[in-house]
Amino acid sequence: MEWITAENVVAVTTALLGVLVSVGAVWIDRFKPQRKRLGYRVQLNTPLHKEGDDQDGGVMTLHDGEVLGSAAAGATLVLLRIENDRDLDISLDDYGVTAPDHALRITFGAPPVTVRGVVATVPPGRHAVRDDLDSAPRLGRSGNAVLVPRVALETGQYFKLLVQLSGPVADRDIKVHGTLAGGSIRRNRSTTPDDQAGRFSPAARSVTVVLTACVVALAALIVREQAPPPIGCARGDLTVTGSTAFAPVVREVAAAYQKDCAGARITVDADGSTSGVRDLAETGARSEGSPAVVALSDGPGPGGHPQLRAHMVAVSLFTVVTHDSVPVRSLTLEQIRSLYRGDVTRWNQLTGPGLPPDLPDLPVLLVSRDANSGTREVFQRRVLGRNEPANSSRDCATVDDPEARVVRCELDSTAQVLATVARLPGALGYAELGAVAAAKGVHRVDLDGRGPVLDELGASPYPYREIEYAYTWGDPPSDSLTASFLAYLARGRGQDIARARGHLPCATPKGLRICGEG
Repeated sequence: MEWITAENVVAVTTALLGVLVSVGAVWIDRFKPQRKRLGYRVQLNTPLHKEGDDQDGGVMTLHDGEVLGSAAAGATLVLLRIENDRDLDISLDDYGVTAPDHALRITFGAPPVTVRGVVATVPPGRHAVRDDLDSAPRLGRSGNAVLVPRVALETGQYFKLLVQLSGPVADRDIKVHGTLAGGSIRRNRSTTPDDQAGRFSPAARSVTVVLTACVVALAALIVREQAPPPIGCARGDLTVTGSTAFAPVVREVAAAYQKDCAGARITVDADGSTSGVRDLAETGARSEGSPAVVALSDGPGPGGHPQLRAHMVAVSLFTVVTHDSVPVRSLTLEQIRSLYRGDVTRWNQLTGPGLPPDLPDLPVLLVSRDANSGTREVFQRRVLGRNEPANSSRDCATVDDPEARVVRCELDSTAQVLATVARLPGALGYAELGAVAAAKGVHRVDLDGRGPVLDELGASPYPYREIEYAYTWGDPPSDSLTASFLAYLARGRGQDIARARGHLPCATPKGLRICGEG
């Protein structure tokens, strides 16, 4: 028969295989007896390093940029994920008791290794999980073990334990002891990302059905000698808003996607991280389903929007900048903070280590971003340790408030900050590292002797860095332009573009570790 060609046979065989996979998935999900299962896996097991190769002292343990304490040489940091990877919920009554009143006992090798500290992290919005961890008996430690209370976990829910040990331990020697009624506790060896469930979910069943329909349609098109659409592409309109610091990357990725995928129209309208996330929340609340909008944010977006889904994209580096008239190449965090407190109003008044002689007699002009900026939020949290002072100048050069201790203005975008710092002698500001590379009239300022170096991420204590998040309203349909563009941005060609512009993609091996640490 004329239709029996190599291409048509492959297409029909693929369609039959897709149908069989769908039938098998439904049978496993609907008819195969299910048991509860608590899974655990080691996501990080690494020795802690000294603050500097040529400095004495102990290793430093950091959490959200703050020093928790020091550990002796040989200390180890372990990140352990505890998850419900089945479709059946785990209740408090399902646990047995291993140690006094605790549900789980997690051992790390054998003595003399001891647990020096443990902290639990819970995904945003999982208040019930946090409450269980905080209930008596609370999370504790004993010798080489961490003691965990009963924690109710719905399907796909998880929590993580960040444990500091006195010495090294092999992954195989990390064990979770306990009992689960009607189920089991076992180690998971999968490298599945955090946002993917271990069992079939309703969304997964829907994706399977859609995939089967697409395969059947593809077979029909090939039989009729019609060309299939490009794999992974989607058509339609998409708006990307939010971070102005990450906007150059997104614009380049959007142009590449539209070139690769005909019929896609992507508009990048950056207006600040906070503003973008809030606009997405308002648009989603008015829409039916997931709107074709992605909001980029430098760091976690504002809370109070449980319908939003966060997707980690890349790690971004930021830097402090000054006008070329200021010959400062490095400042300590305390010197930065004194400038923003208004303790120093002219550059020749600044004192401290590492400063060049004869600083110019110029006013200190602080050029900042507005309240919608993620770059500013990261600067406040990781560098200043507090909010910036109030806005006191409209032209960034003269003070409008006679009681203000410092001249400080606020601007709408990274480009405006760099242009203003370059225009005003004595000006000081901050921006995303990639944007500074092309700026004229300004230069970077290191912090505590450390510069923003991409290859040193994860090893250098340089503080001014953050994860770039892409927010969507709920989980966008798998065949939508939103889902396709996010995959292209985070795992496709967008990785190369982000790396070329000075960002570390989260989907790379090194990026997975750093983004997992937060």
